[in-house]
Parts: sequence; structure tokens; C-alpha cells
Amino acid sequence: MTATALSTAGAAGRPAGANRWLVTVSVLFGSMMGAIDTSVVNVALAHIQATYGVTTQEVTWVTTSYLISLVIIMPLTAWVASVLGRKRMYLFAVAIFTLASVLCGLSRNLGQLIAFRVLQGFGGGALQPTAQAIMRETFPPEQQAQAMGLYGMIVLLGPAIGPTLGGWLTDNFSWPWIFFVNVPIGIMGLIMGAQFVVDPPYMRAQGLRRIDGVGIGLMTVGLAALQIMLEEGETDGWFQSTFIVALGIVAALALAVFLVWELRVPEPAVNLRILRNVSFASGTLIIGILGMALFGSLLLLPLFLQNLLGYSATRAGLTLMPRSLTMVLMMPVAGLLYNRLGPVVMLPFALALSGASSFLMARFNLGTSEVAILIPQVLQGVGFAFMFVPLSTATLSAIPRPQMQSAAGLYNLIRQLGGSFGTAIVVTLLDHKIQTASAHLNRYASPYNPTFVQWWQAFQQGFLARGSNPTTAHWQALAMLQSLINQQSAVVAFDYVFAVIGLVLVACLPISLLLRGARRRQGGGEAAAAAD
Repeated sequence: MTATALSTAGAAGRPAGANRWLVTVSVLFGSMMGAIDTSVVNVALAHIQATYGVTTQEVTWVTTSYLISLVIIMPLTAWVASVLGRKRMYLFAVAIFTLASVLCGLSRNLGQLIAFRVLQGFGGGALQPTAQAIMRETFPPEQQAQAMGLYGMIVLLGPAIGPTLGGWLTDNFSWPWIFFVNVPIGIMGLIMGAQFVVDPPYMRAQGLRRIDGVGIGLMTVGLAALQIMLEEGETDGWFQSTFIVALGIVAALALAVFLVWELRVPEPAVNLRILRNVSFASGTLIIGILGMALFGSLLLLPLFLQNLLGYSATRAGLTLMPRSLTMVLMMPVAGLLYNRLGPVVMLPFALALSGASSFLMARFNLGTSEVAILIPQVLQGVGFAFMFVPLSTATLSAIPRPQMQSAAGLYNLIRQLGGSFGTAIVVTLLDHKIQTASAHLNRYASPYNPTFVQWWQAFQQGFLARGSNPTTAHWQALAMLQSLINQQSAVVAFDYVFAVIGLVLVACLPISLLLRGARRRQGGGEAAAAAD
């Protein structure tokens, strides 16, 4: 602990004055790297594939390997912090992430890149929950909503700006620079973290203690199998594949035994007992659903713009920018309003607004204007900002400070898994609905349907006028009609999935009422924490 930190520590063990913001900036460097790297690689996969001469199936492991190690380490951060001390663990995580980023950029083959991505994931997975726990304990109760607003800006914007940043670096330099760009950020995070981050008394290093090897092993196997299943399921046809079935069985059994074991063992690696707190459990459930909705919509809208409206990648990125900018602007506003309104007002409003924006997107068609695309994005940006801040603040408000690292680890794990589930569910629903909508529309492509025949003849006349012979014009007209049917089937499918996301968000309204007492209990939680 530095002399500066000691002299500015408050009575509750928190830094005072300007040091709070220096701590905040220190840990946000790490959070920013971890959040962006969950999606920054996606746009570079084709370039990596070309560099190493591997198949599409093989190159996707560059993303999958990172996410597997990410979700494994998140719930273990409290245990690791108890051994190393939280400050030391955080600095190790930044150092590991930065070093692994360099090694990823220097990889000579795909095997090396995947191995270094696993290492990078272990560093990145420890950064976000640790940063959230540090920020929660750095600020007094009346300022914690503002702190969560700043944290939310990074966590929610990372997946949004990652593909844009990755595409720009890949196009203007080369794909290794999506990893090298982490180096100056990591170095700055190490310097500031070493200077300003301080361990509270209950998070200092205790040295090696009894290791819950069974719990760690069960969780590692279960989460790894689950993540691989979610990443590869759609490609392999889900449960038509024996590999996916095997993964599902392994994940279900390992995680079920893990839950029973962790609730019975005296010193668990992951403290699941904090889920008995109703506010924390309900808030964690909602953040998982928010992760599903956020990642699902982040995936859907660019696909709609590029595949159906013909937008270029750059234009699609610019079109999506208003949502990100709205979240940036509204996060601090949400933090200021929390102390006035509390979760009982802000969270239902945010869920309703986010649901309404999804329902507006469910009205998109091939003639949708840019203004019609802009409006729901702005609404969704406001909704996500007003959802994340009260959710993060209220969910963790009743957790005693010695358990904050455990709670933050579980909270971020469920958010990340929600994103993985959301991506898998959205892709599956979209493919299924395209098939069913196409089959339904093709029933009307019949010579007994006057409308179909009218369009068929009109297209034939058009091709005849361009010089095609009657036979060629006949088949060209049919091909044109089939293309239109495929387009309309895709529109129906996208609108359907947008509507499903809206329904899921609205369905969370009753769950949000379980957070009603969180604001009232915040002071009591802080007092209890201090006593601990």
C-alpha cells in the first residue's frame, strides 16, 4: 500500500477525494481491454484463416478458446484474490492479458494463437469482475450508481465498438494489431493500478489454503463443455450431432454436481450461498437476460443492414453508432438519477423502453429508412443505460463487502453466459424462421395463384424487353421471384426474432419488482459490511 493511499483512506476503508477517480481510471483500463476483446477478433477471422491456411471450423476456435477461459476464471476471482490479494491478482491479470496479447500477435501458427488466446482469456476474465468489485468498494453508497454508470459504459460499449475497431485495424494495418493495440493500454493500467489500487483488510493475501480441487474441476469441465456447445451448436446442427449431445450431457451433469458440491463443502471455490439473497439472485438473472438481448441485437441488426438492405460494413458500423453514443451519454445521467428514483422506477422503465425498441425493430422491412432505424437504436441506448446502472447498483447493494468479489464474479459470469446463450439462440431462431417462412411463402408460388402469375408475367415481359428469348425469360422470371421470396422470408425471420427479444425484456418486468427493497437496504448492507 502506498503512502498516498494510506493518507487518503477514509473511515470505511475507501480512498477519499480525487483518489477515487484515480482508482476508477486505473481499473477501467483493464475493463476496457477485456470488454473489447470479447468481439474485436470476430471481423479478423477471415484474415487469420487466410494467413494460416486453415478451415473456417478451425479458425473459430480463436474466439471460442478465449470465451472458455473467460467464463472459467470469472467465478474463481474471489478465491484467487484470497490467495494472492486482490491488488496483486488484478495486476497479474493485466500483465497476463498484455503479455498474451503480444504473443497472440506474434503467433506463428493457429495452435499457438489458440493457446495464447486461452491465456489472454484467463487474464481478461479476471479484469471485469475485479474492476467492478474495486469500484463498488471505492465509492460511498451515494456515489456507487455513478461508479456503475462508468463501469457500464465500458462493459456495454466493448462488444459494440470491438468489431468496428477490429475492422479498422485489420484493414489499415494487419490483424496482429488487434492484439498489439492492447499493449499501451495494459502498460498504463499496470502503472496506475500499482500506484492507486489498495487492498481492503479482508482481501489481502492469505497464502495457499485448502484448495477446492473437486469444485474447480467440475466447474471447469461444465463451463467449458457448455461454452463449446453454444459456440458450435448451430454449425453442427445442435442435437442432431452426437458431439453436441455429448457436450450437453457433460455440461448438465458436471454443473449439477458442481452446484451440489459447492453448497455442501465448507470452503468452496465459488461462494454460491450468496444467491440466497433475493435481490442479488433476481438481479443476476436479469443481467443474464440483458446479456442475451444485448448480444442478440448487436448480432441481428448488422446482419439485417448488410444482408437485406445492402449496406457496406463501414456504413452499417456508422448506422449502429447512435446506440453506442446514446449509452455513453446516458450512463452518467442514469447514475445521477438513481439516488432520486431508485431501481423500482428506473428498471421497469428501462425494460419497457428496451422492449418497445425491439418491437419497433420488428417492423423493419426492405424499405425502412435510416430515420426509422435510428429511432429504436436511440431508445435502446437509453433503455440499456437505465437498465444497467440500477441493476448493477441494486443487485450488489445488499452484499457485504467481504463477499463483493464473489458476487461480482458470479454477476459477470452470468452476464457473459447470457451473451453466449443470446448469440446461439438468435442464430438458431433466425435460421429456423427463415426456413419456415420460406416454406410458407413458397406455397403461394403456384400457377393457380393469380397474384403470383401476374408478377411472373410482368417479370417475363421485362426480361423479353431486354432481349431474352421466351424460354430464358421464363426461367429468369422464376429465379427473380424466388429471390424475392427468399428476401421476404429473411425479413419475416428478422422481425420475428426482434419481437422475441422484446417479449423477453418485457417478461422481466415482474422479476424487477424483487429489487424493490434494494435501495432501502443499501445503508444496512454497508453497515453490515463495515462490521464484517
